[in-house]
Amino acid sequence: MAVVPGLRAVISLHRSVTLQHSFGLIKVQLRATCLPRRLCSAPTGSDEPKPQVNPDNQSLLENLNLMGVDVKMARQRQPGVLRKAFTNETGLFQFLQGKGVNRKIIASIISRYPRAITRSIAHLEQRWELWRNIFKMDSEIVTILERSPESFFRSSDNGNLEKNIVFLSSLGLDAKDLHRLLTTAPRTFSNSLELNRQMVECLEDICAELGGKNPEQFVKAVISRNLYILIRSTKRVRTNIDNLRASLKFSDSELLALLKGPGAEILDLSNEYLKNNFNSLQQKMMSLGCQKADIKKLISSYPMVLYIGPSTLSSKLDCLLRGGITMKQILEKPKVLDYSTQNIMGRLEELKRVGYDFQKNGINILDSSKKRFLAKIEKLRASPDE
Repeated sequence: MAVVPGLRAVISLHRSVTLQHSFGLIKVQLRATCLPRRLCSAPTGSDEPKPQVNPDNQSLLENLNLMGVDVKMARQRQPGVLRKAFTNETGLFQFLQGKGVNRKIIASIISRYPRAITRSIAHLEQRWELWRNIFKMDSEIVTILERSPESFFRSSDNGNLEKNIVFLSSLGLDAKDLHRLLTTAPRTFSNSLELNRQMVECLEDICAELGGKNPEQFVKAVISRNLYILIRSTKRVRTNIDNLRASLKFSDSELLALLKGPGAEILDLSNEYLKNNFNSLQQKMMSLGCQKADIKKLISSYPMVLYIGPSTLSSKLDCLLRGGITMKQILEKPKVLDYSTQNIMGRLEELKRVGYDFQKNGINILDSSKKRFLAKIEKLRASPDE
């Protein structure tokens, strides 16, 4: 045990020299090595043993500081990494720099996902090649790394990643779909292959139960529209489908069409959240004089309405109705509910100033880009009779 402090000093010096050469720093400073506090004799004031926590690896911290890493952020994200005895921050730096990643971005990557420094060069090379099968160009991978380092470094199992890429490709998902999955729902690729198979088989069974003739196409459509579906449980998906069927009295063909289309996007919501939002929506619409057929029509054409929380939805509807818009118009153009209440209010005020008539001209203007909306307002100001 007596040689441990000396050995740590040697390792620390070696790491520091390596990093300083990597960053163009040639001046080497030797530091005195102190005995760890736990080896010093001092009264504790209590005979009770205190839990031991492994200290941070000081030589690692020195290296990370030299690299410009935000150590405070790294400690908040994954504190255990800073206590590891063996890491590969120098190798990671050299590997990424060789791929065209600049120092500032490398420091940001490690700050946000410290576990990256635990990957070996062999692992990094193999993973890069797997990603190249999807992205084709190194520059695309660099862009993803900068935006979402977790996507690349999350899993340490390259074999599992390769199997999932092959499996998902076999479903008819193209490079664009895989690209979106990797960047939006990276857990899909760290799932076990068996877990992904279970969800795919569940979706195929649902398609068959609803009278669908092409389960492969159904699965592809659902995954393409809902990138999170493969990281949810089959129980959650089935329960949501059962609730939709029971609440809205969908026929099999209606439900199948909904799920192949925009309805796929609500399947990954928690069962309770979906149920509560539906009940609140139904209560609000019926208080406004709507029938169950209106509710079914709204959800069929715009299922994302079930993503909107009860209070937010209520305030949006009230705002539109106060602005002179009818429920019939909202049902015909439900995407106006995509916008925030503040945005809706602002547009209604602008349109009121120019004397816009919703009954005569409709509400399409509310569902337009900011640029098109402002251009329309300027045109109306210039020619108020249009």
